[in-house]
Amino acid sequence: MNLGIIGQAAGLFAVTNIDDILVLALFFAQGAGHKGATRRIALGQYVGFAAILAVAVAAAFGATFLPDNAIPYLGLLPLALGIKAAVQAWRHRGDPEETKETSGRGPKPLEVAAITFANGGDNIGVYVPVFATAGIGGMSVYVIVFLVLLGVWIAAGRYFATRPVIAKALSRWGHILLPVVLIGIGLLILIEGGAFGL
Repeated sequence: MNLGIIGQAAGLFAVTNIDDILVLALFFAQGAGHKGATRRIALGQYVGFAAILAVAVAAAFGATFLPDNAIPYLGLLPLALGIKAAVQAWRHRGDPEETKETSGRGPKPLEVAAITFANGGDNIGVYVPVFATAGIGGMSVYVIVFLVLLGVWIAAGRYFATRPVIAKALSRWGHILLPVVLIGIGLLILIEGGAFGL
């Protein structure tokens, strides 16, 4: 195994997924106090990222499941989930804190997977040419490094969400931040991709 390729894979992963740490921290804050939330968030993150990798690997071999002009419309997923979270936050705005803590089970794996996949639409465009030029052996190294580092990213998101200062801020403002971040990600994907002629 070439250490140069491992280093390149680690750098590429970090650069293309830096924004996921904030989203993961928000998910972990939302799941705080809910049994199994960490497992559901990790599962959703791995499922969403595996879908990104599957599309990128297939496209590197010449099979494009998603046409380039369809990728910007992935922004509709986080936008819809952000609007849903905003509506729920609005409906429960007057609830006592204890009720907010116990209602629901935190983020669902498919919601996390959908956000991860939609937020990684631009990653696909970066990964495809890298995978295509790396060959099968190099591509395997990239995929393995990405999957290992995804675990590190999940741990980092959980770490940040459990730091007392950050946890207190996320506990107080997370119900507002999560919809804002999701809606922002959705709009950014739509606008940057030129969806709907934006």
